[in-house]
Amino acid sequence: MSEEKNINYTSAFDELQMIVKEIESGDIGVDELSEKVKRASTLIAICKEKLFKTEDDVNQILKDLEAE
Repeated sequence: MSEEKNINYTSAFDELQMIVKEIESGDIGVDELSEKVKRASTLIAICKEKLFKTEDDVNQILKDLEAE
């Protein structure tokens, strides 16, 4: 997953939306469905991590501003 860390939030989210559309369409087989769900899980983890990191950064900036 090390190279996965290089993917940005927007790319991960866009890919996740594409996977959801493919799953909702019902045009994929069981084997492919399993792979898509695994990939979606990875993308969700990436998005979640990036959101938490951004939240931490914003909170630190606000804390620094209050200290001034």
